[in-house]
Amino acid sequence: MNNKNHYVIIMAGGIGSRFWPMSRSKFPKQFHDILGRGKTLIQETFERFQAYIPTENIYVVTNERYKGLVQSQLPEMSDDQILLEPVGRNTAPCVAYAAYKINKINPNATFVVAPSDHLIAKEEVFRDKLLLGLNACETQDIIMTLGITPTRPDTGYGYIQFLEDDQNRGYYKVKTFTEKPELEVAESFLESGDYVWNAGIFLFSASTIRKAFESFLPEMADQFDSIVDAYYTPQEQEEVNKTYRACQNISIDFGIMEKAENVFVIPADFGWSDLGTWGSVHENSERDMHDNAAQGEAIVYDSFNNMVRTSDGKMVVLKGLEGFIVVDTEDALLICKKDDEQFIKQIVGDLKGKFGEKFV
Repeated sequence: MNNKNHYVIIMAGGIGSRFWPMSRSKFPKQFHDILGRGKTLIQETFERFQAYIPTENIYVVTNERYKGLVQSQLPEMSDDQILLEPVGRNTAPCVAYAAYKINKINPNATFVVAPSDHLIAKEEVFRDKLLLGLNACETQDIIMTLGITPTRPDTGYGYIQFLEDDQNRGYYKVKTFTEKPELEVAESFLESGDYVWNAGIFLFSASTIRKAFESFLPEMADQFDSIVDAYYTPQEQEEVNKTYRACQNISIDFGIMEKAENVFVIPADFGWSDLGTWGSVHENSERDMHDNAAQGEAIVYDSFNNMVRTSDGKMVVLKGLEGFIVVDTEDALLICKKDDEQFIKQIVGDLKGKFGEKFV
């Protein structure tokens, strides 16, 4: 039986520039079938939550330019469940908008906030951990986050340190947040055993998150509270557009999570990947005996550890390459060493400067 007070806010406003040239500002990665599994990332995310959250309680926050994409890929959603941002202002305004809007119709709501583009391999473990967190947030004035048990000293993730206790509740008080650390620091985190990766998935009740905004981002709290009469009316978009343009550009992590005292973490291993780069797609794709992952029509000779993605109807042939990303689309071709994949984000900036919006 689904709990009518449980809600999900799916964040789907990003551009996914590290997935260029497939992910573009007009059609970003969350709306692509990046793993070649027959469903887009946002569809997989929606269906994952739909199994135990009422469909009418699933909200998507995205940029206004993606309204049509959300409507076509998630036709079950009403217009009231699709929250449109006129401009990107990071994750704090995104959470505030959804939380204040839903609070208007259900002050007893408890939320999960999750990105639209993560891979979860162990769905049942994920569900159990989420329900543990939702039930705890329903009865206590706490903010919860899910932490991933680290498998390597990765410098691309944020880390959460927690305090051990003997209460066997399955969640622990957070001691510190650390943004992407240097390798030596990440290695020491892994050895200590009391650090987890920050997955960017948060849980809290409507009353708790409102209190947190009032304490740490009071101006933002006032901005979204002042337009409460417009939520679920024809005036909503106009009021939200004005509010957003005046909003501070700040993440929920920096604005609230790192400042609040009542933050807890559920350490878990549910086969998580943030699918942040082509390298992570390679890791999570089927590979041949030489570690090549190919999506689309490709033939690979004497090549090892490559990620190949081709556009419809285009044949790509590789010979003698090792450790490369090769992505071919209708109007662009990327050939880049996997070790240099963080450089792809810079390419997008350079293209914008040289060619305007044409290729981004």
